[in-house]
Amino acid sequence: MNKTHHPHAARQDSTLVTVAQLAEFDEVIDVRSEAEFEEDHVPGAVNCPVLDNAERARVGIVYKQVSAFDAKKIGAALVSRNIARHLEASFADRPRGWRPLVYCWRGGSRSSALAHVLQQVGWRAGRLDGGYKAYRRAVIADLHDLPQQFQWRVVCGLTGSGKSRLLRALAQRDAQVLDLEALAAHRGSVLGNLPGEPQPSQKMFESLVWAELRKFDAARPVWVEAESKKIGSLRVPEALIASMWNGECIRLEASIALRVAMLRDEYRHFVSDPALLGTQLDCLIAHYGRDRIGAWKRLAAAGEWDALVRELLENHYDPAYTRSTLKHYPHYADGMRLGVTADSDVAFGELAAHCLARAR
Repeated sequence: MNKTHHPHAARQDSTLVTVAQLAEFDEVIDVRSEAEFEEDHVPGAVNCPVLDNAERARVGIVYKQVSAFDAKKIGAALVSRNIARHLEASFADRPRGWRPLVYCWRGGSRSSALAHVLQQVGWRAGRLDGGYKAYRRAVIADLHDLPQQFQWRVVCGLTGSGKSRLLRALAQRDAQVLDLEALAAHRGSVLGNLPGEPQPSQKMFESLVWAELRKFDAARPVWVEAESKKIGSLRVPEALIASMWNGECIRLEASIALRVAMLRDEYRHFVSDPALLGTQLDCLIAHYGRDRIGAWKRLAAAGEWDALVRELLENHYDPAYTRSTLKHYPHYADGMRLGVTADSDVAFGELAAHCLARAR
């Protein structure tokens, strides 16, 4: 018996693409609600909800309390209005050759609706097969496999020795750099919260790490700062931290006076908000007791910032960092030692050049 050929179905299937094809598109459009997008999305995607938070909740209530048919009628009207608004407000200036990729939660009706309209206009719109759920599965699989493919160069050093500065200098010289603290919006310590910049969700952090790893060439080393399992409230993916712990170490060394000066500048936001500093220091009461924390708060209140930073380094940061580094980085003792002599871009540029020369 001959099989019936359906050309329309074939055309529809040809618009479905996989996560591996993301780079083929000019723009990635996430049509899920704002809340779904905020929790996690393809890095670089734009959010054009076909149902916003309130509309999605409304349709869901009708679906549960009335019927699927009534929910679909309401949803179709809302989706149509929102697509029209996006066409006029977001896509009106896109050229004829624009190629967007659209996705929703499972690759179903929400993404199909927008993709269909974009295709009718004449744009070669693709739709992510399986939607966000397929994307998330790909992220989890890649975060398990990718880290083991790279040669890791781990920048170690006591707090305030300029590890992040060295990473930035390396990046400026086209080295492959994974700046986990920048992706996590946190400096990785009890005082590491960035003012006015909340940390991303765990899933979003993993997406950001995934996007960076996909850019790297396995034939070249990847530079990263030594971390523990958590950066603020976020967990570093297990396969990544295991690969980092087994990496080749670079040891930054700086005098206590220079470290105090660099940290004072890095944490200058606490100068204008001692109450915020006090709240953060309270997290250490269980370790050091109320008397010592009270003494540190009094130094802050008196504006004795150099004395406070030195106290924190000698009594908290240095012992904790040394214990953690020796425990997790078996190649630390054999690492190349670099002396930081000045708090300047020139000095860190010279250190970066030395690192890259040795890495060839």
